[in-house]
Amino acid sequence: MLTPLDDSLWHQIASPFENVGTSDHRFFDRMWFAVYDPAGSGSLQFTIGVYNNMNVIDGGFVVIRDTTQFNLRVSRSLRPRFEPAVGAMRIDVVEPFEHIRLIVEPGEHHVHGELNWRAVLPPELEKPHVARIRGRLNEDYQRLDQVGVVDGELVVRGESWPVRQWWGCRDHSWGVRPGVGGWDPITGAAPVPSQVGTLFAFLFFSTDDLAGHVQIMERGTERVYLTGLLRDRAAPHAPDLHVTTAELSLRFFDGTRRIERAGIEVTCDDGRALTFETSALGPSIAMPGLGYSGGWDDGRALGAWRGDEYREIDVWDVRHPVDVIREDGSVDQPIHRIQPVTVRSGTSTGTGSLTLIANGALPQYGL
Repeated sequence: MLTPLDDSLWHQIASPFENVGTSDHRFFDRMWFAVYDPAGSGSLQFTIGVYNNMNVIDGGFVVIRDTTQFNLRVSRSLRPRFEPAVGAMRIDVVEPFEHIRLIVEPGEHHVHGELNWRAVLPPELEKPHVARIRGRLNEDYQRLDQVGVVDGELVVRGESWPVRQWWGCRDHSWGVRPGVGGWDPITGAAPVPSQVGTLFAFLFFSTDDLAGHVQIMERGTERVYLTGLLRDRAAPHAPDLHVTTAELSLRFFDGTRRIERAGIEVTCDDGRALTFETSALGPSIAMPGLGYSGGWDDGRALGAWRGDEYREIDVWDVRHPVDVIREDGSVDQPIHRIQPVTVRSGTSTGTGSLTLIANGALPQYGL
C-alpha cells in the first residue's frame, strides 16, 4: 500500500515505505524520552515504537509523583494509518533534532498533558549494535542520543502540575533487536545466569559544563561493548570527546542490586580523564509500566499484536528500590528500572538518567 511517506524522495529500498529492508519480525523503529525534575519532585518517560513486520504501533507513558507510578500502555494495528500516534499518545516533530512535542490526550488514564522537548545540543550517534548467536543475527540496530530541556503541563488525577525547565533526554533507535516483536527464535540452551553474569550500564547526563552518554556492557568479567561521547556545552561545535575507557564503582541499596550511587571514571581520545559521580534522585522508574521487559498484562514483549485498538492502565507504589506494589497488593521485582540521578563532575553538577542491570555472578562488583 502507499502512504503519504511515499510522496517523498527518500525511499531506501525498491518498495513502498510500508515495507522495510528485512523480513525479520523484530525490526523496529522507536523514540523514547525521559524527563526529570532536577529538584526531585517527579519524573516521566514516554515512548512510541513501530514494528512494520508485525503490523503494530505501540506506546507507553509513565509518570512518578512522590512515590506513585502512573502507567499507560497502548497499542493498535499500524496499517493503514502510518502516523506517530497510538491511543491517547502522539509525537509531533516540530523541527527535527530541535523541537518535539509530546501529547497525551485526556481519558480514563490518570495523567495527561502536553510537553515541549527542546534540544540543548545536537544528537549523538552511538556505535552500531551488532551481534550474532550461533550464526544467527541477534541484533543489528542503530541509536541516536540527545539531551534537552522540557516545558509544559501535566494533569495528574485532575491536579495541574507545571513542568518548567525539567531535564530531558531522548533516544531514537531502529533496526533488529532481541525482545521485540513478541518472540525470539530459540537456537540452543541459554547460559546459566549464575555462571555467566551480565551487566548493562547506561548513563545519559548533562552538567553545567558537559553533556553526553556512556554505555557499558559486560559478560562476566569481559567488556563486550563500550560507547561514549561527551560535548563541551560552552563550545557545542568543538570536536566531540569519544570515551576510550570506562571503569565503574557501584554502591547498591543494602541487600539489593539497585543502584544508590555510581561512579564512572572515563578517559577520552584526547587523553582527558574525567569522573562522574551519580546519586539516586527519587524513586527509580519500573520499566514494565512502559511496556518494556514483558510489562504488558499478557506477559509478551513490545511489538506483539494485541488487536486493532488496545489499552492498559495501572498505578503502582514504587517507593522501595526493589519491590513494586500493584493495586491488588501483589509485589513484583522487575529487573529493568531506570534511576533518575544527580550528576557531579568536579565542581560541575547536573542531572542524568542511569540504567543499571546486573544479572548473575559479577565478582568485580561484589555480586
